[in-house]
Amino acid sequence: VQLDESGGGSVQTGGSLRLSCTASGRTLSQYAMGWFRQAPGKEREFVAAIRWSGGMTTYYADSVTGRFTIARTNTRTTNYLQMNSLTPADTAVYYCAAGLGLITSRVRNGAAYQYWGQGAQVTVSS
Repeated sequence: VQLDESGGGSVQTGGSLRLSCTASGRTLSQYAMGWFRQAPGKEREFVAAIRWSGGMTTYYADSVTGRFTIARTNTRTTNYLQMNSLTPADTAVYYCAAGLGLITSRVRNGAAYQYWGQGAQVTVSS
């Protein structure tokens, strides 16, 4: 399985970016898709996730709730992270991840995901 991210870049405070993650090599319809980020000198942290369980359920870190939105195409091959009202604290490398059979209690745990993208740099300037 390969996860390809795109859409990173540089914006000013208050700006928006949309990250995309496209999966290839396997059907990921039963996989939860997540986004994590890692800022310089900090540990990787959970950002958002989306999981199919009879319907799409989304999860967000407190720091991005109300500003970021995760969505997934009907074919579930691509997911998006729409990021609004960005601040310098959002500057990081953002990673897309896919995890099979994740239950709610595991979607925020990066160790539960089997596949990872290469990362996309997001830089927010003040």
